[in-house]
Amino acid sequence: MKYCNSCGKCCVKYGGNDLSASQHEIEYWEVFRPDIAKYVNNGKIWVDPKTGKNPELCPWLTVVSDDELGHHRVSCDIYLDRPDDCIIYPVSIAEMIKDGCEMLEAKDFKNPQQAQKDLDVLMVGSRPE
Repeated sequence: MKYCNSCGKCCVKYGGNDLSASQHEIEYWEVFRPDIAKYVNNGKIWVDPKTGKNPELCPWLTVVSDDELGHHRVSCDIYLDRPDDCIIYPVSIAEMIKDGCEMLEAKDFKNPQQAQKDLDVLMVGSRPE
């Protein structure tokens, strides 16, 4: 398994309206990051403050580069204050396969049980205990 290369596939797939935030996260944003809090509406995140609708893409996603093959590299504008849903991703190899995650290598498909163990080690600091 490779380290994340910031392809953004997870952000594109889940960034529009498939994320949630805890009440604690929302309260933190209200106090310390009002720029983020303005995208929260009735406990739902990434609601466009102008339209009241969820945008198709995460409003904090920025494409920072494209290579000659058309591969995107992205940056999260709220990386240090992103919701826990983003912090704990990816959770499973099955989820990564479904999402087309570029962290996976051929050996991970051949032995998904070992790949899951490798992922669990890689993500140990990101997941709640």
